[in-house]
Formats: sequence, structure tokens, C-alpha cells
Amino acid sequence: MTVRPALRDAAFRWIADDPDPAARAELQAVLAKAIAGDPAAAEELADRMAGPLTFGTAGLRGPVRAGPNGMNEAVVVRTTAGLADWLRRNGHAGGLVVVGRDARHGSKQFHQAAAGVLAAAGFDVRVLGGPLPTPVTAFLVRRLGAVAGVQITASHNPPADNGYKLYVQQGAQIVPPTDREIEAAIEAVAAAVSVPRSTNWSTVPAAEVAEYVARAAGLPRGTARELRVAATPMHGVGADTLASVLGAAGFTDVHFVAEQREPDPDFPTVSFPNPEEPGATDLLLELASTVDADLAVALDPDADRCALGVRERDGSWRMLRGDETGVLLGEHVLSTVDGAGALVATTIVSSSLLSSVAAAHGVSYDETLTGFKWLVRAGDGLGTGLVYAYEEALGHCVDPDFVRDKDGISAAVLACDLAATLKAEGRTLLDVLDELSVAHGVHLTDQVSLRVDDLSRIGSLMSELRADPPAQLGSVTVTAEDLRPRADVLALRGAGVRVLIRPSGTEPKVKAYLEVVQPVTGELGAAREQARARLAQLHGEISALLV
Repeated sequence: MTVRPALRDAAFRWIADDPDPAARAELQAVLAKAIAGDPAAAEELADRMAGPLTFGTAGLRGPVRAGPNGMNEAVVVRTTAGLADWLRRNGHAGGLVVVGRDARHGSKQFHQAAAGVLAAAGFDVRVLGGPLPTPVTAFLVRRLGAVAGVQITASHNPPADNGYKLYVQQGAQIVPPTDREIEAAIEAVAAAVSVPRSTNWSTVPAAEVAEYVARAAGLPRGTARELRVAATPMHGVGADTLASVLGAAGFTDVHFVAEQREPDPDFPTVSFPNPEEPGATDLLLELASTVDADLAVALDPDADRCALGVRERDGSWRMLRGDETGVLLGEHVLSTVDGAGALVATTIVSSSLLSSVAAAHGVSYDETLTGFKWLVRAGDGLGTGLVYAYEEALGHCVDPDFVRDKDGISAAVLACDLAATLKAEGRTLLDVLDELSVAHGVHLTDQVSLRVDDLSRIGSLMSELRADPPAQLGSVTVTAEDLRPRADVLALRGAGVRVLIRPSGTEPKVKAYLEVVQPVTGELGAAREQARARLAQLHGEISALLV
């Protein structure tokens, strides 16, 4: 692969415009090797210059590296300058902006760059003084009446990545057409090296951060507090805040996975720092068994997601699926709120069980596209009346009036509240899941993912499936529905069977979300076995499709 003149010239221009000497040297080295005829370097150069990054399901994300198709100081500077211009043009000049960060590679540098650009642009910039959970930033945007909030984070992405999460519009993430408007503003920004910066910002006082802790600690509905908890922040930034919230709420018997408690951007004990990934919670479940815990809690690295682990009746431990946790917390919230005007929501790829639970409580229910930027706007487009929302990917919004996004820490404290209440009654989370299955049918969900190295394979596979979708899955006739332009999703539905296939918004994957529903007409165990057999067959059929 040779270096085309246009690519070479674009790389030279980017290097000249990059304010970071280390990044300039990095890209210069790749360019020199590519010009010298190194095919691998030429391919890498083309990939690095293939940007810009665009706003996906949860903001910008990419590998920390030089070039427009990566997370680096130049990209952050130009992104923030575009944001500042968009805010000014929409009547928010001089407004308050909150800037936070996690502890990933580059986060401190990018945090300071974003704050500096906003301060020079005349905004009242309030920065979080150290690495803190994303939900704290989301909370402060609403609490302080900010016109925007920026969190430097890549959430649960691989260690090499970082990202830029943006809140506007009353503390919610951006949706179209705002994302495209901001991208257009970024495109119009001058060279990053020429963008003004200032250190005229202030640090958010500890007392205002403490308001988040107090609010989350006040969420429990019950009074029971006897509960032993095993927990992990998965090398992320959630441990201290989670410990503070649980302690303030009265849950003091908390044990952290020692190897994963402190922030570490290399994530040495996990390949992918995502509680959904196989093996990621092995240390947590081992700790839960060792300390004889009642509940296991896993946060992702920026603490906006929460996964729960439970002890099976045979004494072994397992992690609950996101849909299981979602319906448990949904039932818990709905059992303690006034149903008048209340709304719960989940996404089109999550289990349908929450709809039945909502109907049983006489409250409104809605399904949205994937992502909390849509969930917090459920119903009327503003989220009016929303009391709870979740998505199967371990995201739970249990206090939407104060955090208009997923929040792993507040979800964890509410989960502890539920588990402690049930323990005092001699019951468990598994008992509640059984009761819900008897009342509404066994709903089993699963996921099939195809991770790709060549991103073009995602589009070609979706095109192939749309052109020739299966007419039958197992013994069930299914109909295909293309949800475009609303979403890049192909839905397959039949009696008691649902499959939704879509590209991931944050990772190089095609994902298929599976659900089977089995009515319980006799023994619950027999119905569950039937559902498992149907789900296993469905999993095999869909796996064969995603190749």
C-alpha cells in the first residue's frame, strides 16, 4: 500500500496543527515509515486519518492516538471549540459548563484541554477536581443548571480507548439534530493549535459533590440494612463514591475486590473492563463466595453501569443478566411510587417483561431506541413522568429527576435496599424473579455478538440479512421488520420469539438480542426448561446467521 499524495498532505497538515508535541512526534513517525514503504504503517496512517470521530450512542470514542480518527488533545480542543460555538449560537453564551473525567489514559490531559477551551470562550467552567464517576457529572449538570456538561470517559471500552461524553438540554445526552449541528460546528473550527485556551476555571466544591452522595444515599425505600456486599469498580473510578453512598445509606458491610479497587487505566485483571464480558466478574464472584456475601455488585470503569451477582440455591454464584436486574429494580420502584402519571421505559432490544410489570401496576410504558439519550426522553419526548428506565446492557436510571442518564451507583444502592428488604423477609432476588415468571411468563433473553476487525463487514452483513431474512426460527414462523430510518435495526418476530439485530453504537460489533417467552401453565421448572431449550436453539440459529 503506497501513501497517496492527498493522504500524505493531510497528515502533514494535521501534524502542523496539533498542539501536543508528543502527538506530533507520534504521527510523524508513522508517516515517515509509510512514506518509506512500510505497508503496515501506510495502512495505519490511512486509518488514523480516516476521521473525524462522530457522536455515537454515548458520545465520541476512539483509541488514544494521534490523528483525527483517535482521541487526542487536538481532537478534544476542536470538539470543544465546536461545542462552544454551538452553545453561543443557541443562546447559551457565558453559561455554566461542568467538566469531569475518569482515570483512563489521556483523561487528565483531555479534561484540562476541554476546560481551557471553554474558559477562553467565556463560559463559567466548573471542573471536577479529580477522577469521578460519570453520574456525578450528570447530576451536577442538572443540580447547577448548567448549559452543558462534558465527561472525558470511554466507559467500559478497552484500555486503549478514551472518549468525550456530552450533556446538554437539561442534563441529557445529545440527540439528532443536535449531534449533527455540533459536528458541523467542529468541522468549521480552525486548527487546534490556534484555538485559544485559558485557566480561568473553578473547581467544583466538595460540598456540591457530596450532594450527589446524599441524594443517592436517600433512595432506599425500606429500612432493612443487614446485608453483606461484595463489590468491584473494575479498576475504574467508582469505589470511593460507591462506598460513601452505601455507607451513608446504612450499608456498611461492604467488601471490595482488592486487585480491582484502585483506578488503573491498564485494567490489568480484565481483557475488557465490562461486567458483561465473560470472565470479567470472576474475581468478584470469588470474593462473594469467600466472604459469604448476600449480594455482589460490579460497576463498570466510569460507574454508570451496574451488574448484580447472586447466590443460586445450590450455593454457586452467577451474575444476573441486565434484563433480570432491570425488571427487579423496575418492580421495586413501581411497588413504592404513586402510579398516577408514572412512566417506565426500556429499549427495543431489552426484554418485554417490563411492559407486563408496568401493566400490572397500572402505569405507562414505552420502548425507545437503544441508549439513554432516548430513554430519558421516553413518552412525550421529554421523559415527563419517568420514574425508572433501563437497558439490557446493565444501564439503570432509578432517579431520573436528578440524573438523566444511567447511574450504576444509585442503581447499586437501590439493589442493596431490595436485597436487604427481601433478606429480612426470608426471601431473595431469585424468589422475586420466580414470582414474576409465574405471573407474566418465563422471559429469557440472550445475546449473540460478532466482533469484526473490518468495519465494512458490519454494513455488508446488515444488508445481507435484510435482503434474505429467515422466514422461520425453530418451529416458529417469523416476520422481518426493517426499523430504518428510525434505527439501523432488523427485527424478527413470531409467537413467543423476538430477535433484534443491530450494529453496536460503541464497539466494532454486530449484536443480536434474543428473547423467548414461555407461559407458565404448570410447574415453573418445566416452563423454564422449555424456555431454555427454545433459547438455546434460537442462539444457535442466530449465531449461524452472524458469520
